[in-house]
Amino acid sequence: MSYHVRPVTSPRLAGAKLRLAVGLLEGRVSGALLAKGLLRDTGIEEFRAYGLTEACSVAPPLPRVGSIDPGPAGRAGSAAALDALCREASADGRPGEAGPGVLDYAKAYRDGTSDPEQVAEKVLAASEDAAGRDPAMGLFIAQDGEDVRRQAVESADRHRLGEALGVFDGVPVAVKDELDQSGYPTTVGTRFLGAEPATADAEVVARLRAAGAVLIGKTNMHEIGIGVTGLNPHYGPARNPCDPSRATGGSSSGSAAAVAAGLCPVAVGADGGGSIRIPSSLCGVVGLKPTFGRVSETGAAPLCWSVAHVGPIGATARDVALAYAVMAGPDSRDPNTLGQPSPRFDGFGGEALAGLRVGVYRPWFEDADPSVVQHCASALERLEASGAVVVDVEIPELELLRVAHLVTIVSEMFSALQAFYGSQRGRYGHDVRLSLALGKRLTAADYVHAQRARTRVCGHFRALLGGWGGDGPVDVIATPGTGCVAPPLRSDALRTGDADMPLLDRIMRFAPAANLTGLPAIVFPVGYDEGQLPVALQLIGAPWDEHRLLAIAQAAEPLFSRRRPTVRYELL
Repeated sequence: MSYHVRPVTSPRLAGAKLRLAVGLLEGRVSGALLAKGLLRDTGIEEFRAYGLTEACSVAPPLPRVGSIDPGPAGRAGSAAALDALCREASADGRPGEAGPGVLDYAKAYRDGTSDPEQVAEKVLAASEDAAGRDPAMGLFIAQDGEDVRRQAVESADRHRLGEALGVFDGVPVAVKDELDQSGYPTTVGTRFLGAEPATADAEVVARLRAAGAVLIGKTNMHEIGIGVTGLNPHYGPARNPCDPSRATGGSSSGSAAAVAAGLCPVAVGADGGGSIRIPSSLCGVVGLKPTFGRVSETGAAPLCWSVAHVGPIGATARDVALAYAVMAGPDSRDPNTLGQPSPRFDGFGGEALAGLRVGVYRPWFEDADPSVVQHCASALERLEASGAVVVDVEIPELELLRVAHLVTIVSEMFSALQAFYGSQRGRYGHDVRLSLALGKRLTAADYVHAQRARTRVCGHFRALLGGWGGDGPVDVIATPGTGCVAPPLRSDALRTGDADMPLLDRIMRFAPAANLTGLPAIVFPVGYDEGQLPVALQLIGAPWDEHRLLAIAQAAEPLFSRRRPTVRYELL
């Protein structure tokens, strides 16, 4: 079967043109006429006629084991796994210019060369500097300096008494404003949600707090997570530390930018269609989207429940692995986290690349900008030179996958926010209003059709990946992280958002597969284009194989140089 992904040719809209288009699309008569063109341009009209006989999969159909009682250890994170991971990984061998990591902070606190209070003051000073730049970096939506200082004092006291909670005690960690953090509103990037502060932490935030992390604030995001540029007309765009004139990607825009800028070695992100992996790719850091249900969604905004994932963004694979060790595991309040094998952390001390079977579907892999393809192809050659085996594979019906994901995520987001649509839609950015207007035009039949497509697409990936109910020909599937490097922030879009569907398609080209199937995926930097903008490689693995992806990313890091971002703060 030949590669067929329908090119998106819709004209770009921003500023006054976008305002006009949204007004017409939201109208009863004009909206019906415009919607037909929008459904055609996005491929949904063609999708409706696609023949499918499969049963529905209303969530990724993943292999399950018997029910597991999370117990008290589940709520605090896997302390034993974290200790084992630290024994296998020292702070040596970090890629140059990656900045200090979790273990560097732990060592500085042990040695007395720094302490959590000093680091907290530097975080707050750096945050103030970033916000005061012209233009502002747009990293945080909310930051409570007194709360940050209080946490730091408590951590410093524990260190002085020899009662540190572990390697995360006193380490700064940022949280995407899609997850609850006690004392902060959860705005989800809007101006009207989160009127009252959250009274409890989201489960993953609670686990990081229990591990001693100093939570430094709620990061900026693409409004309601429905875009991938990081443009937010209410709080300003998150700017890329590698080049502040460029976008971060989204929707976990501020989280990835905060890590790249050195404000924290780890941040919490959420990913419904690439929202961890896209900004990590464009900002030159590491991002992990775990298997569906691997990390609890309790306390995360319920936006797109069948494709949503919470996961870590970090300076290096090791930092991501350490955060994942704290965040992952069962939560009795989230049924999707139950009935899965325990998280593993083996392989970090071994040869993760030796004999690794890397699947590549060449037409898909090469459907990106030339500089991206060049660096990712070079990365494959380096993996091969280190012992990996590249296997050519074929993945059918990728256009079906793309549209099924689009229908699923937009339908679920419109449903989640339908209560606000009539009274509050005028308070969204115009790009968000355009997406929600599309969601309003989708039908129940469209959604069911997309879930039948999910069943078929999962079958294609199951046939390839070993360890998913059989012995597939490959261990991981490789693609570029994004189809292009970080795009420029265009002035006409700063107040309205940017409805540029061809650009959106290029940025998202390789992301939705892991969301629709629920498979784990990791991105890590493998080079820079001629403008010194990062390029990333993505690896998609079998269910519950995060340990393999993390070990591969860590083993690969020495093969690729890192460059210092234009905006970088030093906290140690």
